[in-house]
Amino acid sequence: MIYYDQLPLSEDILKALAELNIDYVFQPIFYPDGKQIYAREALMRPKDKTVTELIDEYAKMDKLHIIEVATFFGAMQAFILRGYTEWISVNSFPSECMSEDEAKAFADYFGDIRGKLIIEMLEYPELSVSKWTTKNESVRLMDNLISMDDYGTGINDFGKVDILKPDIVKLDRSLISDIDKDKYKQSNCKEIIDLLHMMNKIVVAEGVETKEEFEYLVSIEADLFQGYYLARPQ
Repeated sequence: MIYYDQLPLSEDILKALAELNIDYVFQPIFYPDGKQIYAREALMRPKDKTVTELIDEYAKMDKLHIIEVATFFGAMQAFILRGYTEWISVNSFPSECMSEDEAKAFADYFGDIRGKLIIEMLEYPELSVSKWTTKNESVRLMDNLISMDDYGTGINDFGKVDILKPDIVKLDRSLISDIDKDKYKQSNCKEIIDLLHMMNKIVVAEGVETKEEFEYLVSIEADLFQGYYLARPQ
């Protein structure tokens, strides 16, 4: 359970956070050996509803900022309590960012997080250019990384890569499911990986569910791997 009452935030934010009943689990992201862990992605687990239901509820109330703050503080708190030492990947809305006071409180409370944090940009809701710019600048100043989630589900993915300028691009499960048997997916995925490498991006294959998928994706030089075949969230 997350202990929000201990956090150095405003009374209004703390009151809003107290209404949340959530915890976090972590799913590892592996190097190509399938054993060494590069990072752990924090995944929200509401106690009384699904993640989608919670996000939809707060989006309708125009309170996604509360979820954004809860995720950064709660995920980092859980990560530290578990004694993890790799990079931590935290999901973030493209329409939200913490205020200057909240960002300062985060840094003061957790100490130096330089070179430890990956901000994983979600597909939803809409992109706020001003808030994304603020978030991007903060990430770069702290030598942290930006990750783009769900590549392969959007209309213009390379255009989004150009706008968001991520360090890491995560290939959606739809691109790699049964890739060891599907010639079209093999050709398509290899082309995408090669192009992303030309852009100096780290490529993560997510949703890897079989040994055959994993071995094929290693053979076409995806950089990192995540999925149930390697480890489930816990």
